[in-house]
Amino acid sequence: MTSTMTIWHNPRCSKSRQTLALLEEHGISLNVRRYLDDTPTVEEIRDVLGKLGIKADGLVRKKESLFKELDLSDAGDDALINAMAAHPKLIERPVVMTDTDAAIGRPPEDVLRLLK
Repeated sequence: MTSTMTIWHNPRCSKSRQTLALLEEHGISLNVRRYLDDTPTVEEIRDVLGKLGIKADGLVRKKESLFKELDLSDAGDDALINAMAAHPKLIERPVVMTDTDAAIGRPPEDVLRLLK
């Protein structure tokens, strides 16, 4: 396991709170980034997508009303990444990452694979 873990955290989200608590129960010290206040850059989003091994549509919150308002249903990767960087509430939460890997905490237990 790498020495540093970061969570893109939204304290108003129950899954985000549960994921943070689960990692803390396992004794993991985390860099907690409130991504709605400290918005990830396009480059950081691309990095996380690479670590997750998914395309942008796997990280975007399609049920968010803003997704429909911005008419993103047929958008490609670049447009989705730019939209997430401009509107961080479109980013699925929580995302936990190490230096080399990442996991989305839905369900929260999915992040435990990062501890191996």
